[in-house]
Amino acid sequence: MPRNSLNRADVDVRLAPLADVDARIAARFRRTATARQPVHTCYVPAGRVDAGTVRNWGDEALAALDEHAPSAADLAGIVDVSERRATEILPRVRAKLQRSPVEDLRIDFEDGYGAPGDEVEDADAERTAGVVAEWLRQGTAPGNFGLRVKSFDDPELRARSVRTLDVFLTELLARHGELPEGFLLTFPKVVDVRQVEAFVEVLELVERTLGLASGSLRFEIQVETTQSIVDAEGRLALPRFIGAGRDRISGLHFGTYDYTAGCGLTAAHQHLAHRACDFARHVMQVSAAGTGIFLSDGSTNVLPVGEAEQVRRGWRTHYGLVRRSLEHGFYQGWDLHPAQLVTRYAAVFAEFRESAEPEAARLAAYVSATGGAVLDEPATARALAASFVRALDNGATDAEEVARMTGISESELRELGRV
Repeated sequence: MPRNSLNRADVDVRLAPLADVDARIAARFRRTATARQPVHTCYVPAGRVDAGTVRNWGDEALAALDEHAPSAADLAGIVDVSERRATEILPRVRAKLQRSPVEDLRIDFEDGYGAPGDEVEDADAERTAGVVAEWLRQGTAPGNFGLRVKSFDDPELRARSVRTLDVFLTELLARHGELPEGFLLTFPKVVDVRQVEAFVEVLELVERTLGLASGSLRFEIQVETTQSIVDAEGRLALPRFIGAGRDRISGLHFGTYDYTAGCGLTAAHQHLAHRACDFARHVMQVSAAGTGIFLSDGSTNVLPVGEAEQVRRGWRTHYGLVRRSLEHGFYQGWDLHPAQLVTRYAAVFAEFRESAEPEAARLAAYVSATGGAVLDEPATARALAASFVRALDNGATDAEEVARMTGISESELRELGRV
């Protein structure tokens, strides 16, 4: 037995206080998301949501694709992708737009909707609940959907925000019978942790009143104010927001234009690639790391509409920004127009396929423990597997192709890639 000098009891006394640290870390961090993260969110003003909204987005995207990029050569000539890669991704983009064009949709009762008056908003809340119930009945609902309610930052709109949620959920439950899976709320323009606390209390009241399970109403915080990054006391705000959410927060969504305007940037410099936005996104990342909370990037208002060159410009801009978001670890973003679905999926698929072969080799080497040119840590192996899982879920690849590349079955890959 080796000799030592310290008394075990003395050591235990000094280490004992770390048990509290372990408990706090386990409660807040070291969590994995159980749901699949969509690659985008579409925001549609409530007054324009109807039974055909989801299919119409797909049809409009397909029409734009057929008109402006019907071949791989056409697509490669517009966005930064080789013709060889475009040949791989174009059929997958088309299939995605035909099969499930919208992965996440918010019925927007905030900026995109305005304040048309209580009577109109009540009617739209009730009507759109019926639309969602019909989607669910027909099996055509997106995998994720919900409402963006009005901000609590405006004293005159808080009660209206709650009433809209009340009317919508009351009608949805009456028609559908239960809260559907994938239902989420978006809470915009947060400037103080007490607004999050109040929203959570409202959700608790709604759950008790409507007979919903405690904690079933979950929400995303839109990070679109400077006060949601640094609070009035000079502290990072998001960790306190997340704590106040009491495990209800599912995502942090960046808001490009409100945030950059709040930073004092002129219109010419209000865009996703500005370094001011990078700072906000970095704060979002470190605040959400290990919590299981999804991150979503913001939008671009350069839309692919109008004359052919305007469409191409809109696609080039959107494609480049989506690729930039993916490079920075933001696997979801906002889409404001149906034609943006073309470059959303083109960028997501191209990002995966350009890195798939070397990543597959690294993953196969890790699983077989044969080593290789890169010695990966378990955390990196999980990230590699998670990339393939995302690609399987969004249509960038399929189980047969992944098994051929990695030698790993889909079930094994999903187990390794739990994130």
